[in-house]
Amino acid sequence: MEFILDTAINGLFGSLKSVGKIAMIVIPIMVFIEVLKAYSVLEKIYFVIEPLLKLFRLPREAALPLMAGLIFGITFGAGLIIQAVREGHLSGKDIVVVNVFLALCHSLIEDTFLFVALGASAVTLISVRLIFALIITFILVHYYDRIMALINKIGANKTKNMQEVNKG
Repeated sequence: MEFILDTAINGLFGSLKSVGKIAMIVIPIMVFIEVLKAYSVLEKIYFVIEPLLKLFRLPREAALPLMAGLIFGITFGAGLIIQAVREGHLSGKDIVVVNVFLALCHSLIEDTFLFVALGASAVTLISVRLIFALIITFILVHYYDRIMALINKIGANKTKNMQEVNKG
């Protein structure tokens, strides 16, 4: 019993330490972003990601989550996606497009540094990840309605099949 209690206490304190470390990183970044928003600095740097927004038919409000996800990672990008959704700036399709792109191409700086330290080529890593993410997301954007209809059809068939299995 003592082992279980010790393990639980160690797990709790380890988790609290991790949350504290994450908070020490994320909170200053969030404050920094809010300051940039307040002084309209973000408006001046949107031009960097604007071609991507146009390619993916995304609203300007998707720029910040995309930039954050590309630079800082998918977790931070997800936090900004949630914020944009709560503010009513992104549609369901926008959310899917941003999430697919970031799933394929997130944390470019951090991941690249890690793999370069192991001997990989930074140019190759970044270019392959970007090109692959651009192609897949472009296909998704242009065939979104067909893809969603197919997914819904597959889901309906699975539901129907499950109902038949449950009857028998």
